[in-house]
Amino acid sequence: MVKKFISFIILAALAVTGLTGCSSSKEQGAAEAKEKQPIIVQGPMPIEAEKLAGHLEDVKEEKSGSFVFYKGKLEGYPVIIAKTGKGMENTAAATALAIEKYDPAAIINQGTSGGHDPELNVFDIVLGERTVNLGSLKTGALNEGEGIEPKEWIPMDLMASEGSAGEDPDAENIRYFEGDEDLLAAAKAVKGKYEKGKVVEGTIGSADVWNNEVDRINWFHEKYGTSVEEMEGAAGAQIAAAYDVPFLGIRVLSNNKVNGGQYNPDTAEANQAYVLEVLKEYIKTK
Repeated sequence: MVKKFISFIILAALAVTGLTGCSSSKEQGAAEAKEKQPIIVQGPMPIEAEKLAGHLEDVKEEKSGSFVFYKGKLEGYPVIIAKTGKGMENTAAATALAIEKYDPAAIINQGTSGGHDPELNVFDIVLGERTVNLGSLKTGALNEGEGIEPKEWIPMDLMASEGSAGEDPDAENIRYFEGDEDLLAAAKAVKGKYEKGKVVEGTIGSADVWNNEVDRINWFHEKYGTSVEEMEGAAGAQIAAAYDVPFLGIRVLSNNKVNGGQYNPDTAEANQAYVLEVLKEYIKTK
C-alpha cells in the first residue's frame, strides 16, 4: 500500500513537472514569435517596391485589394515589402491593413521626394525626425470677389479634438509625427555606408499635392521646416501612431526645384540600397 502511494506521488510530481515544462515551452515559443515580428518597408510605386523585394530571400507574394505584399527574409529575419500605391489614402489603407494582417515590429516608409531645402541636392537622403501633413489646411474667411490668399492659410490639426477642427482654435496647430528613436539610431549608424550624397535628419512633408511653385515650396520650408515633400509618409506615420507601431520615413531627393536639381530616377535604387543597410542594422537589435 505504501509503495503504491509513493508511486502515485512520483507520477503526480512528474505530471506537474511536465505541465510546467509545456507552459515554459509555450512561453518561450510566444517570446520567439514576438521576436520574429516582421519589419515592413513601404514603397508607393513599382520602382520603389519591386526592386527592393528582389533583395529578399524566399519571397512570397500576397495581395489584398490593390495592395501587394512581398514576404521574405533578410539575413534570416522576416521582412515584408509593401507596394502601397501613390497618395495619402492608399498609404493609410495599406498601413492599417499591414498592421492588422502582419503585426509588424516596425514600419519604414521609403522612396523618392522633391527638395524643399536649398542646402540639399539630388541623391541626398532625409531621415524623418518628423513627418507632417502639408495638405491639412484651413483657409482664411474671404467673401466673393476677395480672391484667394494661400500664404495666409493656417495648419489644421485633425487629431486635436473630436469636434469640428474648423471651429476649434486648438486645432490651428501643426501636427508632427516623430520618427522612432531606435529606427533613427539604426539609420544614423550606417550613414557612412552611403556614398552618393549626404544623409541628414529633417522634416518630411506629405500631401496629395505636387508642388512646382518655388514660392509655395519656400513657404512650407519656412513655416513647417520641411526638408522634402512626397505624397505618402504622413499618412503612414499617422496610422502607425494610432497602433503604436515604430515608424520612420527615409526619403531621397530625386529633384530639387529650389536649387535647380534635375530629376534623376536612379535615386530610387540608391535609396533602397541604403534602406537595406538600415534594415540590417536594425535587425541586430531584434
